[in-house]
Amino acid sequence: MSTIDNRLTDMLEPAVEAAGFELVGIEYIRAGKHSILRIFIDHENGIDVDACAEVSRQVSAVLDVEDPITNEYNLEVSSPGMDRPLFKAKHYSAHIGEMITLQTVMPTDGRRNFKGEIVGVDGEMATIKVDNQEYTIALANVKKANIVPQF
Repeated sequence: MSTIDNRLTDMLEPAVEAAGFELVGIEYIRAGKHSILRIFIDHENGIDVDACAEVSRQVSAVLDVEDPITNEYNLEVSSPGMDRPLFKAKHYSAHIGEMITLQTVMPTDGRRNFKGEIVGVDGEMATIKVDNQEYTIALANVKKANIVPQF
């Protein structure tokens, strides 16, 4: 996660939790006037439009007061969906045995893109098995990781 993502997570997590939801993660995509602040929330009973609207109101209030992003952006609040993004070690641990796609910031063993099974998590390190070879990747080096839905 980038510095701004960490700062936004620290700032917004209390508001999301106060509304009764889990803050799964945040993506801030810089694109000038078309920048997006995407907030993923979850709840044991699932997420619907009303839940997204409630969290959007709570988060907007915090963002208006704190003003952490100086340029224009669109706020999106959604469920993690079937291709759930993975942000924290506990997310990887909860999905051991499942297939993921993962992209790193810096190459790991000469590659940046991985598609394989999560076989273990140790602290802030995740091990994934790709084509019968295991790769241990520092979570701080993960640019993006998502579950690959199985049908």
